[in-house]
Amino acid sequence: MDPMMYSTGGGSSYMPLILGLMVLSFVVQFWLKNVYGKWMNVQNSSGLTGAEIARRMLDDAGLQHVPVKMTPGELSDHYDPIKDEVYLSEANFRLPSVAGAAVAAHEVGHAIQDKISMPALVARGKMAVPLSIGSNLAPWMVLAGLFLSIPPLVWVGVVLFGGALLFHLITLPVEFDASRRALAYLRSNGIVSGGAESNGAQKVLTAAALTYVLAFAMALAQFLHFLGLARSND
Repeated sequence: MDPMMYSTGGGSSYMPLILGLMVLSFVVQFWLKNVYGKWMNVQNSSGLTGAEIARRMLDDAGLQHVPVKMTPGELSDHYDPIKDEVYLSEANFRLPSVAGAAVAAHEVGHAIQDKISMPALVARGKMAVPLSIGSNLAPWMVLAGLFLSIPPLVWVGVVLFGGALLFHLITLPVEFDASRRALAYLRSNGIVSGGAESNGAQKVLTAAALTYVLAFAMALAQFLHFLGLARSND
């Protein structure tokens, strides 16, 4: 049984919301793949690959020491703040597409955030590992506390999941800022044209951003669900 789906008492009222958000998450993921796939097949005006765009943007930001590397998978692109490296999936690394340009510039946006020590990025980095462990343990602690009739254990799980909720909240300004930087750079440097290409890049980044918004909404709904369970079982 999935501990996220366990419900009783006051927490049960949030189950329709949680299930609805799960369905919506699948819809957004499907939309992201479709938008990304469409603009992967459209070449950007500059003819630059994602790797070339990332390299140019990094150099312009004074980050010549940050390498751009290729990583397996689709939409596996990311910036590693520990290694100080930008990773692009193979298609985005090699092809001169509108989607690849948007994704590459977005990841460099994170590298720039790291350079200027953006508070939200720094906080997210410090919280990532402990909160990842906590969020994985939280549902099981709530479930164990309910089955064993140990209210303090339930509340520990609620607090741990509250930390995970905070992590998702902090992630939003980090991702929005990286996308803002990406679009500004692509447009001001003529890497994408001012018409359809610019709108395409924005759609790709907007679809990706919605996945983070839904992740926060899901975490909030689950937190409220756990909180209701804790209160109803005191």
